[in-house]
Order: sequence, then C-alpha cells, then structure tokens
Amino acid sequence: MLENKIFGMISLGCDKNRVDAERLLGIIRAKGYPITDDIAEANILIVNTCAFLESARREAIDTVLDCDSYRGGALEKIVVTGCLPEKYIGELFPSLTEGDVFLGCNDADELLSAIERSYTEGRVNAVHAGHESEGERILTTPLHYAYLKIADGCNNRCTYCLIPKIRGGYRSYPMEQLVAEAENLGDLSELILVAQDTTRYGSDLYGENKFAELIRRLSALENVEKIRLLYCYPDVIGEELISEIARNDKVIKYIDIPLQHSEDRVLKRMNRKGSRAEYLALIEKLRREIPGIAIRSTFIAGFPGETEEEAEALADFLREAKLTNCGFFAYSREPETPAYRLKEQVPARTKQRRVKMLYEVQRKISEKFLRGKIGATLEVLCDGIDYERGCFVGRAYWQAPDIDGKIYFTAPHAEQGRTYRVKIGGADSYDLFGAAEETDESAQ
Repeated sequence: MLENKIFGMISLGCDKNRVDAERLLGIIRAKGYPITDDIAEANILIVNTCAFLESARREAIDTVLDCDSYRGGALEKIVVTGCLPEKYIGELFPSLTEGDVFLGCNDADELLSAIERSYTEGRVNAVHAGHESEGERILTTPLHYAYLKIADGCNNRCTYCLIPKIRGGYRSYPMEQLVAEAENLGDLSELILVAQDTTRYGSDLYGENKFAELIRRLSALENVEKIRLLYCYPDVIGEELISEIARNDKVIKYIDIPLQHSEDRVLKRMNRKGSRAEYLALIEKLRREIPGIAIRSTFIAGFPGETEEEAEALADFLREAKLTNCGFFAYSREPETPAYRLKEQVPARTKQRRVKMLYEVQRKISEKFLRGKIGATLEVLCDGIDYERGCFVGRAYWQAPDIDGKIYFTAPHAEQGRTYRVKIGGADSYDLFGAAEETDESAQ
C-alpha cells in the first residue's frame, strides 16, 4: 500500500519534540521509504505538533491547514501527531478534517499501519494505540550535535503548565537504553541532554537520583566529545551534580536552570520550589565551584497577581544575578491549569510591556558581557555557513543551539563540527564577530 510513497516531516515546538520526530523518521527509513525535505514532493506529510501554549496550538492547526493546500499535487495523506492530538483528540478529530491520521506522543510504532489503514478505511484515530519507539533516529540537526531525551512527562505540577496533562507523569528511560542510543548517534561534538526536568533522572525508575551517574556513563562513550545540560531544576541541583559538572572535562561548563520568577510570593503561586534568596545562593555556589560557568534561565512575566513592584524586583534580580543568557515569556492563560482560575489576571498589554522591560535589562547585561570578549581568542564550534552574511557561524561554550547567540567568523575554510580559534573583533547585544586564527589544517 505504501510502496513508492515519499514522506515529508514538519516538526514544531521544542527540542524534545524534535527527538520524537527523529524517531518517526527512523521508523520510515528503516522500512526503506524515501524522505524529502521538499513539502511539494511528499505523498505523505507528517506534522509533529506542540500544544504547550495556545499560540503553539494555533500554529499547529495553521500548519496542517497550510499543508492541505498541497493536495492538488503529490500530497495524499496528512498525519497529525504529537502533543496536540495527545491532549485534544476528542475535539480535534471531528473538526480538523484536513488530517487523515492522528497519533499521540507515544504512538510512533503505529505510524505506518495507521497510514495504511487510512488508504482503505478513511480517516484514522490511532491516538493511544501504541507506545514510544525505541528504534534508531534520523537526525534533523547538523550531524555534529544531537539531543538525547532522557525522560518524558513531569511531576512538578507548576500551576501554569499543561505538560503533565499532555505527557503524563515523570518517566525516566533506562540508562542502558540511553547509552546505546547515544552511541548510535554517530560522532558528536556535542550531546545535549533534555527532558521536562533532567535533574530528576532516575528517581522514578531506580528509586534514587541517577543523573550524575548517567552523565558519567555517557561521558565514557568515545563518540561523544562534549555534553551539554538543559532544563535543570534548581531544587534538585545538589553537590553531586555540581561536582560532576566541575570535574568532568566532557561536561560543558554551562547549565540551563528554568527559574521562571524571582519573587517568593509569585513563585509560591506558581507552585515553584525555592525562593529568591535560594536562587541567588545557588547561582553564587555554581560560580564559586565551577569558575566561568555559563548560566541560562527563562522567566515568565505577568503571572496572575504579579504586581508592578514584583515585576521591577524581577528586573533587579536579573541585574544582581547577571545570568549569561535569558529568555522571557508573557504568561499564557491555559485552560485546565490551576493558574487559569486565579484572580488578578494581568492584561495582555501589561504582560508584553513587562517582557519588553526584562529583555531590555538583560540586553544591557549581555552587551557588557559580550563586549568584554572583544580582543579575546575563543574556542568556537563551527555549525556551518551563514550565506546571507557570507561567513561561517558557530558557538562558544556558553551558547546552546537555537536558544542563545552565535559567533560569526571569517576563515579561508572551515568544516562543520570542528573547533576553531577565533579572535573576536566586534560584538552587539547578542552575537560576536571575528576571524579564525588557524586554518582548517591546524584547527583542533
């Protein structure tokens, strides 16, 4: 039934979603079906959706509608998978008639059989019909770095978050499975560990925290040069993890800690563990025990009940903490979350104004940090070529892919995935600019 069919993929949302999409592509490739990155060529198009926020749900539906416009060409079937059907299949299946097949987050193994059924039965709802695939992935990142999703779901129950209702409770993947998966990803300059909460790894599966042990096991792999840690919750960053980051040469001296706010009353309403004083103490401890560590975080502006004084206090926290990288988001009121029912909802204009204010505070911090790099020679991992700028583009250790800034540099020649010594000659508030001091032959 699927003989000679060409598959295409559009994946929306976070890097954890990307891993799910790569598993689907692995299933398709394992059966020998061709995959194209040209939507117009695809007979079967998979849209891997996000549903974390209302804006993400709208983007997912709009993407499916856009894809439907290709029906007059090669396109025969649209598969809608991921978080959106996982959570909203009851209302989605009757209304989004442009979709031919619907799969949830853990239904990868049902992909091909559900598509085959759609050719004979019509539209197919296969949500919750299968389980998450453990097969090989087809990387959608440049081949020199990859994400490793070490767990799914979440138990933190933040009052603004839908993830537990979409992805379920926290589930660590077996360590042997993760080590084998990482080993099969090829030679990597950077392996990036992700989950809704990486720092709780193993607590459910082994009865105790195994995150540091997992890092050690992955560090022993010959094909992995460096490891980067994302989504580390502040209340679980203990002595063992700090020590592992400090002494393990394979662990990049970078940590992403989603703090979400600084003020105690707001944190309590968010059901976030920790306080302003504890967060500042953690930041100070990390910098004391891991010299030069880059710390990234994200913050929500305009949470219900947040006062102007608390918004200003968050800005003051940023000035005091001087974090390396930050992201800011306006609070999104999501049905079925406890925060949806909270009184004192903040007007949209006020939320956007506060986001803008926080970005301006962080812009000045980042600009000062980056300008301090002018004249320095940095180790830069080449991610490829920026054709619009006519130069190469890469990252220093404090820059994770897609979410942090970049380093643009000139060189006679540079290869993706290799590290170059770049002398920095300029900076703005987000990126650096320089020239490689070494040729490809002498690069590290």
